[in-house]
Amino acid sequence: MQLDDAIDSFHSLGEEIRNFLEGKANEQVEWERILLLAEQENPWFTKENIIQALRGLLLWLDRDVLNKWLSAYPQLNMESTKPLTIGVVMAGNIPLAGFHDFVCVLLSGNILHAKLSHSDARLLPFLANKLIEIESDWKDKIEFVERLNSTLNAVIATGSNNTARHFEYYFRNIPHIIRRNRNGIAILDSSETNQNLTTLGKDIFSYFGLGCRNVSKIYVPAGYNFDTFFRSIESYKNVINHNKYHSNYVYNRTIYLMDGKKFTDNGFLAVINNTAPCSPIAVLNFEEYHDIKKLGKQLLEIKEQIQCIVASTNIQKNLVNIELPFVGAGETQSPALSDYADGVDVMEFLLELVPIK
Repeated sequence: MQLDDAIDSFHSLGEEIRNFLEGKANEQVEWERILLLAEQENPWFTKENIIQALRGLLLWLDRDVLNKWLSAYPQLNMESTKPLTIGVVMAGNIPLAGFHDFVCVLLSGNILHAKLSHSDARLLPFLANKLIEIESDWKDKIEFVERLNSTLNAVIATGSNNTARHFEYYFRNIPHIIRRNRNGIAILDSSETNQNLTTLGKDIFSYFGLGCRNVSKIYVPAGYNFDTFFRSIESYKNVINHNKYHSNYVYNRTIYLMDGKKFTDNGFLAVINNTAPCSPIAVLNFEEYHDIKKLGKQLLEIKEQIQCIVASTNIQKNLVNIELPFVGAGETQSPALSDYADGVDVMEFLLELVPIK
């Protein structure tokens, strides 16, 4: 398949997604049925969250966007490249979390063997079938498997810190990318407006905070007053009406009370002083800082646990050596195609592979 044809097929897939979101799809009922099944099998995957994920894909599935992204890889030549078989262990924390790897493997000219998460087993096969309907040549390039075997040329696996250790051992003899737990953080300096903080709420509550790019911890100046923060995120209060989120909120709040830990909450989010970058569901960790430059050194020590940082332009100027991606408030769940998870360039990895002898 020529690269232009491959890109056109993904662009067309984006058009089909757009038609569904606008209520114009030829098979609107089929789309609605898949979304319903996905939510029934995983209550975290509400229709609202799946639609948010699909809207995010529209940022990628555009002919010009795809061409611009791939222009950074002049060595890419789908026609002359001998396809390798790439295994991908898909994450299931948020809807379609593995779609970026799906795109990378296919547009690098390789064959995808995908091990789906049981938490997200409906959406990607559905989109893959749509892609095959658009371009039949993809049929021999996409396979969903129950188990990855040892004949693979390379593996990309996403999981928890515990499963990562298993992946490292199991795939030790073949090239691999193994991803571990990471989270987004935010740094405040008390200059934020109510609107800034409201927008930050999107980074905290999107997908119920389950994404690796969600903000799970904020760094605040010493003596920070959370009153304005709590008022600003009040518009997200309906999150507590979700049964599983509510259960986690009540559970974590109860544990803190039983352990005598000091925390504050507003009825749908508990905020607690904790040095860990990762927080439980319905909890936001915070830590005070006295010197922004010292904070920068502190973040460098835990950079392997951070996916991205929400910070103002002024704060970014004081953290020039962080070597982590900065994003604006409200943008953590809108990564570009070049915003690779864990900072590892997947396309570069795939294009540098050679067949295993």
